[in-house]
Amino acid sequence: MQKSRIVGLDLLRAIAIILVISSHSTYLLFPTSKNLLLSIIRGFGAIGVDLFFVLSGFLIGTILLKNIQQGKSRFSELIIFWKRRWLRTLPNYFLILVLNILLIFFFNQRSAVDIWPYFVFLQNFNTPHPSFFAEAWSLSIEEYAYLLVPLFVYLAMYVFKSKYKKQLFLGVTITAILGLTYIKFDYYLNTNVESFKIWSTTFRKVIIYRIDSIYVGFLLIYLIRTYGEFTKKYKVSIGLLGLLLFVFLHFSIFKFNLAPQTHVVFFVFIYLQGVAISLGLLFPFFVSLKMNGSFKKMVLFISTRSYAYYLINYSIVLLSIERFVTVSELQFLEKLGIFTLYLCATIVLSEFVYRYFERPILSFRNRKFPN
Repeated sequence: MQKSRIVGLDLLRAIAIILVISSHSTYLLFPTSKNLLLSIIRGFGAIGVDLFFVLSGFLIGTILLKNIQQGKSRFSELIIFWKRRWLRTLPNYFLILVLNILLIFFFNQRSAVDIWPYFVFLQNFNTPHPSFFAEAWSLSIEEYAYLLVPLFVYLAMYVFKSKYKKQLFLGVTITAILGLTYIKFDYYLNTNVESFKIWSTTFRKVIIYRIDSIYVGFLLIYLIRTYGEFTKKYKVSIGLLGLLLFVFLHFSIFKFNLAPQTHVVFFVFIYLQGVAISLGLLFPFFVSLKMNGSFKKMVLFISTRSYAYYLINYSIVLLSIERFVTVSELQFLEKLGIFTLYLCATIVLSEFVYRYFERPILSFRNRKFPN
């Protein structure tokens, strides 16, 4: 199985989860501090999630495009596509959801939580995500993204019965992105954005406003497969263009003091889409990246466990620590000890979940529904 892995994508996945965990770590090491460096580190935690979105879109778009190009256009084959995806994402999600539910019962906080929407990923469909199981907001976005465009691609193939299946894939993806952009006008016209936090909770973490980030990955794989020689030849230049766009977006925020409450158009229609595109432009370079030796093994180790790290590190480990310890009252060396405990607990629990739960389920999936 490891022979078919693209090591550059494993590296991107490892970078993404390191950014997320680094961001969360600052709340243990510097819980009451506010400065530019901490703001950057915490901001890059959000970038890590954006990178996960583009990665997911790229990988799922690759599978979907490959299936339809091979003539797998029956709805029964779409169901298999979904089953493979669900067996990848849902078992871990529901396991950690149940653990979070047990924790709120243990700490007697159940009265404040509406749990049932989490079982159908509706907790942040068009409203802010609750504080319970906070990292689940991104999983909801991904699950609905995997349903929407694949379904309409197969419907389009059924209706038009065209031999231009690749073009239908592109057309449906672009139509979905344009339609989702139109939905954002409702937010722009009817939401009073008073702070970055309000924008983040009412827009950045809401399904109907963020699915298009996944579909940037769909567009990316279409372009790579259609213009493979070009993207391969100019992969460095394309990657540098992505870095320049990424720097330009964030330099503009810093230079011109842009904020959601004063520049809502930028943050609703430009920023998140620009970040997704800038990250996507890095992919041609990373797809062709080669690595060997111990560094490759370390990247593979982190990458394969990144999903478990993501689900466990915050709601299970960090919040549990904060229930027992008032971190802001500790000396720095004590905070360093708590930080070490946080990392060790995250790694150990994630390893247990990966080895004895996630990997056996993936093995079952590969036997039951071969790729």
